[in-house]
Amino acid sequence: MPNNRTSLFCPSRRVTELGLPQRLAGGARQADRELLAQAPAGFLDTTHFDTVRFPPPPWALRAFAEAAADGSLAYTGYRGNARVLEQVAGSLAGFTGERFDPHRELILTPGTQAGLFGALSALVNEGDLVLLVDPDYLFSERILRFLGARVQSVPLLTEGEIRPDLDLLEECLRQQQPKLLLFSHPNNPTGAVYSPAVIARLAELAVRHDLWVVVDELYARLLYDDVSYAHLAAQPSMRERTVTLFGPSKTESLSGYRLGVVAAPPQVIAAMEDVQSITSLRAPAYAQHVLSPWLRDDRDWLAERLQEFDRLRHMTVEAFRSMPWLRISLPAGTAYAWPDVSALGQPDTVIAGALLKEAGVLVSPGYQFGAHGCNHFRVCFARDEREWAAALERMKSVLEGFARKNGLTRG
Repeated sequence: MPNNRTSLFCPSRRVTELGLPQRLAGGARQADRELLAQAPAGFLDTTHFDTVRFPPPPWALRAFAEAAADGSLAYTGYRGNARVLEQVAGSLAGFTGERFDPHRELILTPGTQAGLFGALSALVNEGDLVLLVDPDYLFSERILRFLGARVQSVPLLTEGEIRPDLDLLEECLRQQQPKLLLFSHPNNPTGAVYSPAVIARLAELAVRHDLWVVVDELYARLLYDDVSYAHLAAQPSMRERTVTLFGPSKTESLSGYRLGVVAAPPQVIAAMEDVQSITSLRAPAYAQHVLSPWLRDDRDWLAERLQEFDRLRHMTVEAFRSMPWLRISLPAGTAYAWPDVSALGQPDTVIAGALLKEAGVLVSPGYQFGAHGCNHFRVCFARDEREWAAALERMKSVLEGFARKNGLTRG
């Protein structure tokens, strides 16, 4: 008798409900796939950093090779190699001002994304209300929906200083009982860095309303113009209610090593260890040793990289600002630009599709980052300078074509 099991396959409800129904009736992953299906040969992918132009620092391969040469390091505890954890704790103390217990308050994860999934899995029950800054990292809402959470957005205010709507946040906290607040800092996709006063207010609200906070600080080293940066966990009474995600995948171009670090109260780390034990077991064991020199003795290397990114930052913003109908802010952190193309009167999916087909440039359409991200797109400008300059000209040509059709320009 023939086996028809495969022909009858239906994805689990958790998978099918990963979509974002309030924005895309067909589901977000379907929209993502449809965009990629339009990709021409040799297209430029601006959804991530160019790790050829910006390779990892030289110490990364040395640390990995030395570890890989020692087979005794192939297995570690679920939280990570004990010695590496101790070294990371020391480095984080210098970076954040907080000394985390390496064996109770830290866990190494296979990338910051796995750290995010593990942290949310440890904290969120089905039906819990979670407040999510909007726009924010594209997979945050999808993970929350996968876990069965109810998601309510806290929009970013963009007039003047870019910041979460703290008055709306306070109203939500007074009227409802959310389990936690989730946001990235610096903000992905806008590149906004919240002032110390904003971080202090967030901390005060979290303490007063007994709120957990998960903050993704993946880009906390990628800052420009000597902007002031405040770590949430270092605020008064926040250490015991904050989960902080760190990692070397972006600034240091170590994405391929799949490394993340999570600092959190001991009970959260213990629950995350349980999650990791049934998913990936551990962060890649040899790669873990790349974290030993991370955050240490690289001031000159980091300064040079930031100078290169800064030149690309200005090149990108100046190119987009040459179109007066387009709105864009100079990002204070990250390597992303976030153009507002609402004046074109076209969905961001249409704009992204045209940029891919006609300019050969893949961008991240704004719907991916939240309802308030619609009518924007995100580009990563950490690219080869010549290649990026040419790509910007092609993108401008496509966008100006839309503008002419919409009566925004002549010719």
